Amino acid sequence: MSIIQQRDQTYVAPTYARFPVEIVSGKGSVAVDSEGKEYIDLGSGIGVTAFGYCDDEWIAAVTDQLGRVQHTSNLYYTEPCGKLAELLCERTGMKKVFFSNSGAEANECAIKAARKYAAETLGADRYTIITLEDSFHGRTVTTLAATGQAKFHALFQPLTAGFVHTPANDFPALKSLAETVRPAAVMMECVQGEGGVNALDRSFVREVAAFCRETGILLVVDEVQTGNGRTGKLYSYMNFDVMPDIVTTAKGLGGGLPIGATLLGEKAQNVFGAGDHGSTFGGNPVACAGAWNILSRIDENLLEDVRRKSRMIFSSLEGAKGVESVTGMGLMIGIKTVRPAAEVIAACRERGVLCLSAKDKVRLLPALNIPAELLQKALAIIRAVCAEGTAVHS
Repeated sequence: MSIIQQRDQTYVAPTYARFPVEIVSGKGSVAVDSEGKEYIDLGSGIGVTAFGYCDDEWIAAVTDQLGRVQHTSNLYYTEPCGKLAELLCERTGMKKVFFSNSGAEANECAIKAARKYAAETLGADRYTIITLEDSFHGRTVTTLAATGQAKFHALFQPLTAGFVHTPANDFPALKSLAETVRPAAVMMECVQGEGGVNALDRSFVREVAAFCRETGILLVVDEVQTGNGRTGKLYSYMNFDVMPDIVTTAKGLGGGLPIGATLLGEKAQNVFGAGDHGSTFGGNPVACAGAWNILSRIDENLLEDVRRKSRMIFSSLEGAKGVESVTGMGLMIGIKTVRPAAEVIAACRERGVLCLSAKDKVRLLPALNIPAELLQKALAIIRAVCAEGTAVHS
């Protein structure tokens, strides 16, 4: 065990089951560990480093802003904050943006916005938010309550009240629940990431969106993992031809620096007044400068390339020996393997490919601009690993 690992285990709270790899450098989609071994990274920091390690344009944008001002409170204006908010609104049709530091914080803001809007327009008793089973919305006490997975709830009771969960892709069940609880909003991921990388049915998403419009409740779409080009569109809801009232995003927006954003649409744009919400580091000029650089480069050419590489992954893995199914959308992929996912991930790591997990699946979240030849090399390793030992596990 290295001194770095010893120090970590001695002083860092043991909340992560770390892999036995110490990353010391990287470029693009290749990471290098402390022993000089190279890995093709198909995790991108859990969907964060949208353009890979040490992207030159992102570094230049961040470094330039660091030389100007690294932080000022939200009592003052800064150019990067306004520029990023403008670009997000222009690219989505949303009207206002609140910046925070993470996906959980973005979802907290969305929950507050939905409840305040409902209290003012539908009545003080309209605070319940419907979410989906197998959803994941964050690790704060409130976003854990929003998360539709009981395994995350057990140790932290009592959770924040006012959340109910309903099965994904079952619109009659959602409608019946809504008639009972009279909600403020429906909150969902169009592709459930931590829940197993499962895309919702198009018909279900559209029925929910129409129901929200008809009843006056808000539709909140959690784009923390699915956003910023990950699914082949700028935001995943665009694959379903719906318009949410509130959109949350984080992860890939910042390129590696912490940032969260809550986008407020027509209905909710004026729900907050001065003092209703806040964040010390939200809208940090360095984080916003980096995020503006990332977002400005996610154009239609890049998105088409994401869709093309997605088709490559599906065609390479579907029907391969040891692969039961492939799910997801864009470069957000879940692989159900005959071998336990943990075994596949460990074997891939030994052969120089870094993968993630989601429930019982191997999860892939490569950088959006991963070179096709590097992706093909990684897929060949995944196929070989999946094929090994299938007789034992069949």
